[in-house]
Amino acid sequence: MWQRIQTLYLLISAGLVAALCFGTAYRLAGPDGMASVSYWQLQSPYFGILLGILSFLILLALVVYKGRILQMRLAVLSGVIALGMQAWLAWMYFTWEGPVFSWTVIFPLVICICNFLAARGCLQDQLVVESAYRVRERRKKRNKK
Repeated sequence: MWQRIQTLYLLISAGLVAALCFGTAYRLAGPDGMASVSYWQLQSPYFGILLGILSFLILLALVVYKGRILQMRLAVLSGVIALGMQAWLAWMYFTWEGPVFSWTVIFPLVICICNFLAARGCLQDQLVVESAYRVRERRKKRNKK
């Protein structure tokens, strides 16, 4: 499990999601100085729900390493969700007047890239397994004759 490259990509994604959960989303400059707000406290609770769903999908993809097709689908789904989160953060950045975002805003984009690379690794593993299966079937047919 740990020697496969897609597992490492999914671990990087899981670490970045954990950093998003505990990181600072933006800082507001108010009369009291700078106030930090986490991703859980953004304008609606839906961002926190998306973080929870994203972390669950990535951890599930890490656990189901024997089902390569399911792992690939989970990685693609979590990549699409991360891309949606990145679009949401970009929309908030360009429409809000006051906040100054921190560098953790690019994490969903990096998560998306890592998840799509993990899906590509799952696909390559599946193709190798299928080609080995075909070779075994050919050898069986030759030995029967």
